[in-house]
Amino acid sequence: MSNLLLLPILIPLVTAIILIFFPKHVFWQRAVSTLATTSLIVASSVLLHRVYTNGIQTLNVGNWSAPFGITLVSDSLSALLVLTTSIIALACLMYSFYAIGHKRETFYYYSFFQFLLVGVNGAFTTGDLFNLFVFFEVMLMSSYVLLVLGGTKIQLRETIKYTLVNVISSALFVVAVAYLYAVTGTLNMAHLAERIHELGSSPILTVIAVLFMIVFGLKGAIFPLYFWLPGAYYAPPTPVLALFGGLLTKVGVYSILRTFTLLFTHDAAYTHTLLAWLALGTIVIGVIGAVAYNDMRYIVIYNIIAAVGVMIFGISIMTPDSLEGTIFYLLQDMVMKAMLFLFVGIVFSITRSNDIRSFSGLMTSYPLLGWAFFIAALSLAGIPPFSGFIGKLLIVKASFDQQLIFEAVVILLSSLLVLYSIMKIFMTGFWGEKKGFEQKKLDGRFVSVLFLLVLSVAYGVSIEFVRPFVADAVSVLVDPSMYIQAVLKE
Repeated sequence: MSNLLLLPILIPLVTAIILIFFPKHVFWQRAVSTLATTSLIVASSVLLHRVYTNGIQTLNVGNWSAPFGITLVSDSLSALLVLTTSIIALACLMYSFYAIGHKRETFYYYSFFQFLLVGVNGAFTTGDLFNLFVFFEVMLMSSYVLLVLGGTKIQLRETIKYTLVNVISSALFVVAVAYLYAVTGTLNMAHLAERIHELGSSPILTVIAVLFMIVFGLKGAIFPLYFWLPGAYYAPPTPVLALFGGLLTKVGVYSILRTFTLLFTHDAAYTHTLLAWLALGTIVIGVIGAVAYNDMRYIVIYNIIAAVGVMIFGISIMTPDSLEGTIFYLLQDMVMKAMLFLFVGIVFSITRSNDIRSFSGLMTSYPLLGWAFFIAALSLAGIPPFSGFIGKLLIVKASFDQQLIFEAVVILLSSLLVLYSIMKIFMTGFWGEKKGFEQKKLDGRFVSVLFLLVLSVAYGVSIEFVRPFVADAVSVLVDPSMYIQAVLKE
């Protein structure tokens, strides 16, 4: 048992509570938030090393042994996601100093920023389904505040829609949890895996699996449940949008990855085939939206949907290669989406427009910004040797190995269309005659973007350094008995 598992939850929780008491002191709000988020990165790095060196780490809260008490579990997958979350949070936090505005800073922005991290890290670390629901709610309540903070018309409108959708989703989550408890008598995920295996291929379990698919599909914006995302993600200011784009849908993807490899494998011929077709629909909708729009925000937002589809398809194949590719792609997409939204925010601050038809020629005044965006576009599309390549390569390879030729072609074509959609911003906005903006000096926002860009490039070119951690994560997904034994100590 290791108390280290508590730190990714405890650090932002304590920080958020402290920040509530002096909301008007912006300097200290920034300083305490930066110190806490940096500490979070250090703690997450130590946790990842501990997991890789000593195996899966568990903590029974209150010393109540599993499956009777609250259990926190950290394997390599959980630790990698917590570390990536912490890094993205630091970049968005530093960006906020220049972009969020003094009014929002004095209305508990940094407190709810930290509360959001509590929910995200808790969801990645919890070992039972009910506490997954609890951490989802912490994450969602924080996101409601961050989405509406500022009170503009579009924020108020989209917050109502976003809240309504998530209230319904949360109600379905509780119903699904109740049904599963009624059938199995437990909610600890390791214990659930044993009980479901004992029950065998029960039709009621398949129905429950589909219900969880709907719940997590709403959180992750899977076709046809993606309808809420474009409007909700368009409304908030740039650093909040980057935080949402990098983290929130990925919690839904992680939940599907965990539950449909550990729990709901009893009727994979049905459930995972359904996942595959929903994933393909998600990819198609995502690339159509990305190609159709000339608004930078919408282009990147629809690329989120396309990427979710690729990851869900990787999960549906359920081979070691596809799961490894999914984890590689999940980690890089978290960083890439946050970075692209920060890029879009910088461009908007220069041009005061999200419509790429209203400006051009940025390269003449901002060559470093332009070439940095170009590298980000290549990385997003999966052009070697950048970070998006290895994940898609492994998923496509797994597709061909399973004779899923049509599906593999769809993913390859989607990569070309994703590249086209992002390069459309680059070719239209950065090249051509200089128009639609006035020369301004880049501020500290660009440092946050460069930080994530360097991280993304390093992730791609030094993939062999990351691969042992990812391989360790895959080994637990492929062999659930490792997770079960670590939690139940059998």
